[in-house]
Amino acid sequence: MSSVHVSAQQVSQRADTAMLPMELRASFSLASIFALRMLGLFLILPVFAIEALKYPGGDDAAMVGLTMGIYGLTQALLQFVYGLASDRLGRKPVIIFGLLIFAVGSLIAALAADLTWLAVGRAIQGAGAVSAAVTALLADLTRDEVRTKSMALVGISIGLMFAVSLVAAPALAVHIGLVGIFALTGSLALLGVAGVVWWVPKEPLQHKNLPRGRLADVLQSVPLMRLNFGVFVLHAVQLAMWMAIPALLVQAGLSREHHWWVYLPAVLGSFVVMGGSLFQLEKRGYLRAVFLLSIGLIAGVELGLWWLADTTPSITLLGVLLFVFFYAFNVLEASQPSIVSKLAPANARGAAIGVYNTLQSLGFFAGGLMGGGLVKYGGASVLFGVCGALMLAWLIFAWPMQAPKTAASNHLKDG
Repeated sequence: MSSVHVSAQQVSQRADTAMLPMELRASFSLASIFALRMLGLFLILPVFAIEALKYPGGDDAAMVGLTMGIYGLTQALLQFVYGLASDRLGRKPVIIFGLLIFAVGSLIAALAADLTWLAVGRAIQGAGAVSAAVTALLADLTRDEVRTKSMALVGISIGLMFAVSLVAAPALAVHIGLVGIFALTGSLALLGVAGVVWWVPKEPLQHKNLPRGRLADVLQSVPLMRLNFGVFVLHAVQLAMWMAIPALLVQAGLSREHHWWVYLPAVLGSFVVMGGSLFQLEKRGYLRAVFLLSIGLIAGVELGLWWLADTTPSITLLGVLLFVFFYAFNVLEASQPSIVSKLAPANARGAAIGVYNTLQSLGFFAGGLMGGGLVKYGGASVLFGVCGALMLAWLIFAWPMQAPKTAASNHLKDG
């Protein structure tokens, strides 16, 4: 039964995939919370490797990768704790607490005098691990029939923030530096607190009244573990590849300040194509096919980048590869959390999403370490080759997942 308080008559008057007004408000408000927080993070990615050179210790690529990735480590340590706490204490208080911790970490990073203190600030930022609680609240406030669409709105908001950061970060770095960017990041987190208090709909009480779920139910679920493994690989690959993509674009003849000429069309175009394909394919029962295809597409992109790494690549070809990557990444980002929320027991939804986000954050941490280390000791071609192999391993591991025979539901189960 849905956690959204609507009458049977209201639901019957609407198509299954039409979102109710409260679902729209929940989706847009929580997507905005995600967006504000992720904008602060994404503003760092395009410029950090360059700006870090201005700090003592910033010439060590492995240390820079650790500083980027340590955010994911503290996220990983606390995502499950926050998710479980949201099952017990309520979603909103946990989200507000996490955003305040994130703001404190941003302030420490803004005041950092060297790379070590930057890493400390990034670690505390990661301790504001609210993703599980936000995703669980969104699942509480939406029906199964519209949840993938709702999760996709979150994914689109995150992707748009990434596109904005690619354009804005170089200019901000010139005018306000990393100090100003981290200060802006903290301000955005505080703005997110205001959004939680005054815009996000009141959370339902059902998850508090249900019997307490068991962690074992989450950890022993093979379908959930397949998704957890997948999100680890996806985000490890995503973060690692950005240790080499900017240099590859420079190698192609595109100066750093113009990299957004490639990034922005690739990101925005991927959203247009995803919006016109994912929901229709899911509605027609092809979610498994598009899910596996997306994993395969990213594997193909990584192998394509591996082939180009030791050449003088075409800017157009790099743009096409990045478009394919963003399309497949956005499809997986929209569908995976939705599937987790459907497969998870209602009384352990926060815990299940917390475990999922823990593996996601571990992927960020592993990607930072892997990307910095592989670029330092093996070069870009080795990095892209490893990323491609990881995606192929995920494809093999995910292959047994099957869509149910019934047309009433599109979530995946283990075959």
